[in-house]
Amino acid sequence: MEKGTTVRVHYVGTLDDGTQFDSSRDRGETLEFQAGTGMMIPGFDKAVMDMEVGEIRTVRIPAAEAYGEVDEKKIAKIPIDKFPSAAQAPIGVPIQLMGPGGMPMPAVITSVDVQFVTVDFNHRLAGKDLTFEIELVEVVE
Repeated sequence: MEKGTTVRVHYVGTLDDGTQFDSSRDRGETLEFQAGTGMMIPGFDKAVMDMEVGEIRTVRIPAAEAYGEVDEKKIAKIPIDKFPSAAQAPIGVPIQLMGPGGMPMPAVITSVDVQFVTVDFNHRLAGKDLTFEIELVEVVE
């Protein structure tokens, strides 16, 4: 298939322990994207590029070709006085914080102590190897 070809796929994504983290099948709708253009994580893109319509393939994608490794520079210690709701902060639950210019930034609070709230801005799947069962449903003409 050529780079930039629009495709529709169904997929089910799981972690190494078998936990499912995403599924187009559960949503009942295919995912449409332009293959080979960087719209998807690199390992997923690469797997789809040489598939045939109707083919189902299971691929294991290492973290480096998925959402990358955990970047320690994306873990911040915010003084607790700058985070007024820290006492009620849900540890381990995804939250949205406002970044520069009011842009929403997804994050997870990893700890709270008397001085700091530690916030992880890495993608929730960073550092994880992923397995996808991918079905190439259609090549859109």
